[in-house]
Amino acid sequence: MKIGKETIPRTAISSSNAETIVVRGKNLSRDLIGKISFTDYFHLLVTGRPATPAATAILNATLVAIAEHGLVPSVQASRMTLAAAPDALQGAVAAGILGCGSVILGASEAAGRLFCEVQQRTKGGACYTAAATEIVAEYRAAKRAVPGYGHPLHKERDARVDALFDVAKEVGIDLTYVRIAEAIERVIPDTLGKTLMLNVSAAIPAVLLAAGFPLRALKGVPILARTAGLIGHLTEEFEMPIGFALSYQAVREIQYIGDIPAGFAPND
Repeated sequence: MKIGKETIPRTAISSSNAETIVVRGKNLSRDLIGKISFTDYFHLLVTGRPATPAATAILNATLVAIAEHGLVPSVQASRMTLAAAPDALQGAVAAGILGCGSVILGASEAAGRLFCEVQQRTKGGACYTAAATEIVAEYRAAKRAVPGYGHPLHKERDARVDALFDVAKEVGIDLTYVRIAEAIERVIPDTLGKTLMLNVSAAIPAVLLAAGFPLRALKGVPILARTAGLIGHLTEEFEMPIGFALSYQAVREIQYIGDIPAGFAPND
């Protein structure tokens, strides 16, 4: 992805003078504070447009779905960082967010790109099976994982998927990307030779893209949601510290397999 070079710094997000702060064309103090939810404010900041009721419901649902996921590596990194530097909450939050990538929190963006590719190859038709089969076969040939499908714990379809799809149906948004996501799920067994069910990382773009959320901002939704979850874990870490326990457990499990100098005896 190439980002062009501007010679003049410009922004359409905010400006201010001595009396007024303007955000996306709104007076922050008069039009936004106390008048808009944080979810709607996030939508406005990212898209520049007020959220529709449907977009609000979808964005709310996705943020709730992905905010908390237990003691995953990013949470452990965050809690261990706080244990080592309890005066730096911001550093501990950052430690949990810095690992966002193709495995943790980044699959939603990759799945969104996959769905858009299927839509483009369908050429306006209503059946996505042929395009889904073709693209999944290309992923297999390139030895690429199909993002948003399969889960180490949820072998059946991730329950959050149907919950998000139900919200999309209730608020009446376009279900194009939901149908594309399900078409991919259907063709995977014959194309890959194994069953991989939809997980929440595929459900998020399936509903957000249909609600008009930008493809390039998709990764920001799980990042924002997980930030809230991290703050919850770090608040608990202050009250019930387990950061060093996590560290000690890792040390106990380490098995040294390198060369050993003469006279060295590793601790049991």
